[in-house]
Amino acid sequence: MAAAAVADENGSPKKTKQGGFKTLPFILVQVLHLKCSIRVLRVHYSVNAANEVCDRFATAGFNANMITYLTQQLHLPLVEASNLLTNFTGTAAFTPVLGAIAADSFAGRFWTIAGGGVLYQIGMLGLVVSALVPALRPAPCGGGGAAAPCQRADGGQLAMLYLSLLCTALGSGGIRPCVVAFGADQFGLGGRRPGGEQKWSYFNLYFFSMGLAVLLALTVVVYIQETVGWGWGFGIPAIAMFVSVLSFVVGYPLYVKVKPEGSPFKRLVQVVVAAFKKIKEPVPDDAGELYHNKELDAAIAADGRLLHSDQLRQAFSMHRSLCPFTCGSLFILTQFNVFLDRAAIVTAGDIAGSGEPNLWRVSTVHRVEELKSIVRMLPLWAASITAIAAGSHNFTFAIQQARTMDRHLAPSFQIPPATMIIFTTLTMLVSLALYDRVLVPVARRYTGRRSGITYFQRMGAGFAVAALGVLAGALVEAKRRAAAAEHGLLDAPGAVVPVSVFWLVPQYALHGVGDALATVGHMEFLYDQSPESMRSSAAALFWVAGSLGNYLGTVLVTVVQSASRGEWLQDNINRGRLDYYYWLVTFLLVLNLAYYFVCFHFYTLKSFEVDAGDEAPRRRDVAGSAEGETELSAGCVVASRNGVL
Repeated sequence: MAAAAVADENGSPKKTKQGGFKTLPFILVQVLHLKCSIRVLRVHYSVNAANEVCDRFATAGFNANMITYLTQQLHLPLVEASNLLTNFTGTAAFTPVLGAIAADSFAGRFWTIAGGGVLYQIGMLGLVVSALVPALRPAPCGGGGAAAPCQRADGGQLAMLYLSLLCTALGSGGIRPCVVAFGADQFGLGGRRPGGEQKWSYFNLYFFSMGLAVLLALTVVVYIQETVGWGWGFGIPAIAMFVSVLSFVVGYPLYVKVKPEGSPFKRLVQVVVAAFKKIKEPVPDDAGELYHNKELDAAIAADGRLLHSDQLRQAFSMHRSLCPFTCGSLFILTQFNVFLDRAAIVTAGDIAGSGEPNLWRVSTVHRVEELKSIVRMLPLWAASITAIAAGSHNFTFAIQQARTMDRHLAPSFQIPPATMIIFTTLTMLVSLALYDRVLVPVARRYTGRRSGITYFQRMGAGFAVAALGVLAGALVEAKRRAAAAEHGLLDAPGAVVPVSVFWLVPQYALHGVGDALATVGHMEFLYDQSPESMRSSAAALFWVAGSLGNYLGTVLVTVVQSASRGEWLQDNINRGRLDYYYWLVTFLLVLNLAYYFVCFHFYTLKSFEVDAGDEAPRRRDVAGSAEGETELSAGCVVASRNGVL
């Protein structure tokens, strides 16, 4: 399939000279020369993931302890510092949308990642300078006498901080949405490029590296910030980002670079506008009467042109027995599906005498199906938001639980409460390694898929495990609170309840397993089911889901606090009913799992046609691997994606 080969920025196919194993030396440099990861990274792994590793390392390195820097070094009030970090986190979570638009529209993934890395580097250097230069931070407390109040950072000092944080947010927006799609580009699709069969292992390794970077940042960097100084605490992540950007640019000749073909969002708007202009036109029963233009779509359909889909209308006719529970929503979606099809109806004046179509009046079936693909993905994408919201309490309420429990490892050493989150990261790392090395080979024997299981099964399993994690938290909290009541500590929030903090490990561990399943499966789903010209934008949806999940967690806490009149979630958790809150979240996660199954039941995977050419046509599995080859004598083959739970 010559047409399906990914091309470089000049449009020339690069099948053997770029991508794959050649990038391994770069990635080994980027993962901070950790020998323990070399063995895992022996599969074909893309160098560009190094930028996201260093991005995550740098972000976790200063975010984990940033509240301490703001309150103790810049002397900001706690509420103001907390709001500042919340606003920064929200901004950083939505900037990937801007980066995705730039990458898919005009810049391409390589230059978006490189530009994002430079911006991030500038922001990190600004933080280093502000930590080292005395004029850029207020004087230490007590400088004017023991009774003198701490001097708050002035406007100029805060301006330096805001500018640095803005640069890191914008830089992160360039790296995060592009690095996953750019990495998968190095492997190709369906085995057409050496290493293509390892693409789905790439996603596991990508998140494994992310977890490793976070673990390193939460231990080494935070320790350096607390004991050595903030200059080195910010400087080490800045140095890591510099090495990342430099090595990434040096590897330019080795990369497969997909040329952007104009703004995909403009094409989506054109579809909607064309459909509105023909809202009174009847839709033909034969999809062959709709507008097709192979040459026009060639640049945005390297995998093959998307086929016309009518699954919503079919679902409405097949599931009338479920009325009135689903027919209303199905009817609306069916009408929306028919509405979009009108954009591909050819009428007088749509096509010039030269054969050039007016894309604001008529769209090809492929472009209509691009929009349908995005719309179909949204319900399944939304299921991850609730799961993320459920895990957000690991950074708040679970830490408060740990603070009241026996944290002694030795008579003179206690585990810091916030350190318990490491068990989630460690479990995620172990789960990813076992998934790729144990589960996939075993499952492959029974399913016949090279990926072992589909990403739909992986996401569903992750959501179920997340529910078990919150359930474990509810049971442990009931045990902790009962012990507090038994020892008369209900009104002593600062007292240590005689229950080991390691009772919290199961809930942290289950969340780590859930992340290894649902998070990676979510990214695989977004990459595979999105239109190929919008894969950076689809990756941005992943980060937006994380942001919305955290916001939803905040909303949930606010609603519970109001509905329970402050009885469930109290500052004194011995008197509160945190276990009730966990039971509520467990119930919501079960509902979310049911919602996910319903969405999957009605979901139809995208299908496309590819021309027979210099390579044998392949029927590709939804979960991401070529299961075999189907030789046809005709000029095209329909690649049907039909994964099932």
